[in-house]
Amino acid sequence: MQDTDWEGESIVILDFGSQYTQLIARRIRAERVFSVILPNTAGLEEIRAAKPVGIVLSGGPASVTTSGSPDLAADIFDLGIPLLGICYGMQLISRAKGGLIERSDHREYGHTIIDADTRDDLFFNTPKQQRVWMSHGDAVKSIPKDFRVIASSAASPHAAIASESDNIYCLQFHPEVFHTDYGSEILSNFLFRICDCKPNWNPQSFIDLEVRKIRTRVGSSRVLCAVSGGVDSSVMACLVDRAIGKQLVPVFVDNGLLRQGEVDEVKELLSHHLSTELVFIDASEEFLNRLKGMSDAEEKRKAIGECFIDVFERQSELLGPFEFLAQGTLYPDVIESRSTVGPSATIKSHHNVGGLPDTLQFKLIEPLSLLFKDEVREVGRSLGLPERQIKRHPFPGPGLAVRIPGEVTRESLAILRKADKIFIEALNREGLYDSVWQAFSVLLPVKSVGVMGDERTYQNAIALRAVTSTDGMTADWARLPSEVLQRIANEIINKVDGVNRVVYDISSKPPSTIEWE
Repeated sequence: MQDTDWEGESIVILDFGSQYTQLIARRIRAERVFSVILPNTAGLEEIRAAKPVGIVLSGGPASVTTSGSPDLAADIFDLGIPLLGICYGMQLISRAKGGLIERSDHREYGHTIIDADTRDDLFFNTPKQQRVWMSHGDAVKSIPKDFRVIASSAASPHAAIASESDNIYCLQFHPEVFHTDYGSEILSNFLFRICDCKPNWNPQSFIDLEVRKIRTRVGSSRVLCAVSGGVDSSVMACLVDRAIGKQLVPVFVDNGLLRQGEVDEVKELLSHHLSTELVFIDASEEFLNRLKGMSDAEEKRKAIGECFIDVFERQSELLGPFEFLAQGTLYPDVIESRSTVGPSATIKSHHNVGGLPDTLQFKLIEPLSLLFKDEVREVGRSLGLPERQIKRHPFPGPGLAVRIPGEVTRESLAILRKADKIFIEALNREGLYDSVWQAFSVLLPVKSVGVMGDERTYQNAIALRAVTSTDGMTADWARLPSEVLQRIANEIINKVDGVNRVVYDISSKPPSTIEWE
């Protein structure tokens, strides 16, 4: 949703490269207010086109004291609407208004207790002392004229400042992250008490808008739609189907990297929710041949992405012509693949966005590309998808290939499928599946010594991974009951030939990613 043709009011977020920029957008949308992200280079005309009633300046990794660091391209102060600067955004506003910014002797990172002026609208209905999340290396040494301090901490005397007469508010901490205890209340106060927003953004309004946009863009053309059976691609396919009906040709590719029984499940699901017949392609041999001898994670991801496109281009020739390819790309895929709007850091490529060749023959339709997973699930409910599909855990586009560090073989896939099925079935049986964000097994590229039936074994190890999260941007390892883990481990070792050891991954994101590759 980088388009700004929402018909109502919006909050514009100017992106200065923070990894949290989309989280700001997500938290605002959670309040049923439309938000749109624009680059920090956006001019006044582009900003005005979004019909903003308020502007948020994001944080960022740069220092305002460094030459060439990102700056404002537009004089947003002339718009006469409320402004909220967060971290780097606070420092930019302070400097523009005559304040003094200095590089701190040490970076302040982590939880901090602030004393807030609860008489101020921004801290309305929050406690005087509250825990917030700091992450900055610069600090406002002296505040601009006509500003006053509305929150302070032991290490940050200017933790929050404001010029109420100009409706400008600045926070040194991050209200958008869940580590800030009253972050939602602070953002809500900015939206409703300061910007006077109306809560008119919801899944149905999103569907209505995207349907109109897709119809306008596609016209009478036909669209090739890549579906995997996951939440993202299923919601995307149903949304595009609602927009253009039989102009959509949904294609499901068996890449040989799916979980046990998944092919039949996907066929059954989509046959009930799309108005056109699903085209099924068994390309498992082609994918596995492409991966032969390949061990590097990035190489595997890109090879799988390129193979997907090759398959779709061939289908275009057989079933076409097609002008468009529809994909179920979400924002966490995008932000970990490349800097989409601001100068954020690349973590890894994703098959939907990082593996596309320069010679791509299609124009892309990605109606969910700036939504978080929980938003997609809300849209899916509004589209009438069954709850069992909506609550399905995320599954990576490259499939089991990213859960087998090293070379992918038919033998390794067979072992992983059996172990993973045991794990997921046990979580369902124990009533734990819906309590975790994502759970899966990883076949480790190591073998270890074991004893089975009084005989020495030298076999594979399986790692179990289960995490809790709200948006996929951060995650913590799930505290599954030890007795449940013990039963799962015993069942895997007893029933999966070639496995004699099971371990449980207790790392969080960050510093780890959710997937192993």
